[in-house]
Amino acid sequence: QVQLVESGGGLVQAGGSLRLACTASATGNIFSINVMDWYRQGPGKQRELVATITSGGSESYADSVKGRFSISRRSAANTVYLQMNSLKPEDTAVYYCHADRIWYGRTFNDNVWGQGTQVTVSS
Repeated sequence: QVQLVESGGGLVQAGGSLRLACTASATGNIFSINVMDWYRQGPGKQRELVATITSGGSESYADSVKGRFSISRRSAANTVYLQMNSLKPEDTAVYYCHADRIWYGRTFNDNVWGQGTQVTVSS
């Protein structure tokens, strides 16, 4: 069994910063994780892709967060981060961590999601 656990959400004023973290754990050693992403779902909105980082470290971002958010990962710790700066009220959402494939033990899981962490930005 494999899971992703997010942390770091909370309430912040507009213009402030937060850093989210997401750590993968499994029954058995994790050998590799391919692409890791952060998604978010705001009130009354569809879930949207925020940022992506590949196993090689290539990054991509939604236009709405470019220049403000930064994704990074520590592969040795099976952890991905999302540094969020210059936060706006429209960034308010539940933020979800996602991995396309996690290899662990003698098997793998595809399309793994975390439980989400709430980020609220007040004006």
